[in-house]
Amino acid sequence: MTTKHFSDRVLQWYDRHGRKDLPWQQNRTPYRVWVSEVMLQQTQVATVIPYFERFMARFPDVLSLANADIDAVLHLWSGLGYYARGRNLHKAACKVRDEHAGVFPQHFVAVQELPGVGRSTAGAILALACDQRHAILDGNVKRVLARFQAVAGWPGEARVLERLWDYAEGYTPTSRVADYTQAMMDLGATLCTRTRPRCDECPLVADCQAHAEGRERAFPGSKPRRELPVRATHMLLVRNAQGEVLLQQRPPTGIWGGLWSLPEIESADLAEDWCRQQLGVTIGRHQSWPALRHTFSHFHLDITPLLIEVGKNRAQSVLEGQATVWYNTRSEDPRGLAAPVRRLLERLQHP
Repeated sequence: MTTKHFSDRVLQWYDRHGRKDLPWQQNRTPYRVWVSEVMLQQTQVATVIPYFERFMARFPDVLSLANADIDAVLHLWSGLGYYARGRNLHKAACKVRDEHAGVFPQHFVAVQELPGVGRSTAGAILALACDQRHAILDGNVKRVLARFQAVAGWPGEARVLERLWDYAEGYTPTSRVADYTQAMMDLGATLCTRTRPRCDECPLVADCQAHAEGRERAFPGSKPRRELPVRATHMLLVRNAQGEVLLQQRPPTGIWGGLWSLPEIESADLAEDWCRQQLGVTIGRHQSWPALRHTFSHFHLDITPLLIEVGKNRAQSVLEGQATVWYNTRSEDPRGLAAPVRRLLERLQHP
């Protein structure tokens, strides 16, 4: 099928059925598209919409984001997961401020050099916001093209990815690029879905090789499965007489990088020693809560919470080389909290 025939069918479908009222499609700018594309990485549209709207209300342009404290950024990101995206968003905004005079770049190489922006995201930003001709290959587009051309194999493999990029580049038209780009994402998100594709409504069904073979679900190939390892930790809910809970800021990289979390120990038996050595206090009342599991992309984390009361006086933190704070759970404190920590604090406030 020629590029024109392919794109014409996709655009005709988009004109009738495509999504045109998403928040980032209004007042479309490179900045707004960029934020939406980063949020949409590995996250559903319905989940992203309220986060995007709150984010835009607080950071309406790239300079307001760059000049913000990272805690304020991660606070608004809390719950979206994959927190490196939020940290990279802030780093990229600072780079735009410092190296591009606060103006979001509109050249592909410059956009791709921003932290957290890869080839597909850079292409999507410039295609959607500037109507520049760049191919994209997010998860939805990979699925559409893999089925249409019956490309076998997992797209995480270099040879499979290269073939899909060739098709993505080849089918991208020279006009109405923004509409075509949105159409391809919509097609994958609404019709060519992972488990229940609605092939009878698809504009490409007549020439789709996977459909002709009756093997839609075979494409794209699945990632080789492996059992996720399980790790365990104990989180300390150390509460003082004022009802405040001790939080530690995690290192800027790694799991929950830059977020505020609870102190962790390997065993409940170490809790008393930890409080005495780190805080200079003795444990009063303490209670073990049922364990909860938090799953990351590459392992499960089983968390056993320990509620510890540390006496009448406000304990002073003496933790070396680590930011700590006594957190008032009854007030709105704009800090970025790891998702399971936020749940535990809510449970503490509303037992």
